Amino acid sequence: MNVVVITVLTLAILGTIAALVLYFVAQKFKVFEDPRIDQVEEVLPAANCGGCGFPGCRAFAEAMVKSDDISELNCPVGGADTMNAAAGILGKEIAASDPMIAVVKCNGTCDNRPKTNFYDGATSCAVAASLYAGDTGCSYGCLGCGDCVEACTFDAIEMDEKTGLPVIKDNCVACGACVDACPKNIIELRKRGPKDRRVFVSCVNKDKGGVAKKACSAACIGCKKCMKECPFDAITVENNIAYIDFNKCKLCRKCVAVCPTNAIHEVNFPPKKVKPAAEKPSAPKAETAKAEAKTSENITSSDDKNKEE
Repeated sequence: MNVVVITVLTLAILGTIAALVLYFVAQKFKVFEDPRIDQVEEVLPAANCGGCGFPGCRAFAEAMVKSDDISELNCPVGGADTMNAAAGILGKEIAASDPMIAVVKCNGTCDNRPKTNFYDGATSCAVAASLYAGDTGCSYGCLGCGDCVEACTFDAIEMDEKTGLPVIKDNCVACGACVDACPKNIIELRKRGPKDRRVFVSCVNKDKGGVAKKACSAACIGCKKCMKECPFDAITVENNIAYIDFNKCKLCRKCVAVCPTNAIHEVNFPPKKVKPAAEKPSAPKAETAKAEAKTSENITSSDDKNKEE
């Protein structure tokens, strides 16, 4: 009986000592977590999309709390309202940022860019890009396997069966997942623009003009007409491809009118008003007017002659 009691007491004493040791170790190495992290995380959209540049909303909240300057931090999904709410919790100021949206920089529709071969492999742009240049004469364009669609967690992008190109929907939150998923880098995040209007060069082909035009009838040929026409110095041409700086562009659309291949896209603009052509007088009316003018001239001449006599 004594053995049992001694055993129980011994185990109880050892357990107590172990608990005390663990308690003091936990207090010694205790990591303090700012309670504001939970508060900031609550106002975030909980999308965990990585569009902010962090693994998830929790990591983004920690970065906001620990950063003295949060002007460079942005949650593209929540937008300005979410960032203002988070900044209010922290008592910090946030710089206003323009809403962004993804755009597809490829004109290579089935009509503009005919196929030269057939790809019979895994339905993945990443796999196809690692195996060969593409199934058309353009090695820069969209491969059409839909990696961008699978990467989007907001159902904001879909493949157009007629054109074979991805289409960005209005509910795009600019998380950048499709940008990272595209191995050809044809998707870019740009400003939505006033009234959701934007102008951009929908091509990434860096080949010289003749080669690019042969591969795709709507390719940018680097002719620099748009750059010369732009009054705001918003367009540059480098490596045979034009680029429109959305921070400088004033949406005048003069570049669109001079592009010989229609490589520049204008989105959500009202149709331009076409001025009615001036009507040319018909042949009989023109001859009648000419005859009347001749008759009037003869009468005037006759009157002058009578006066002289």
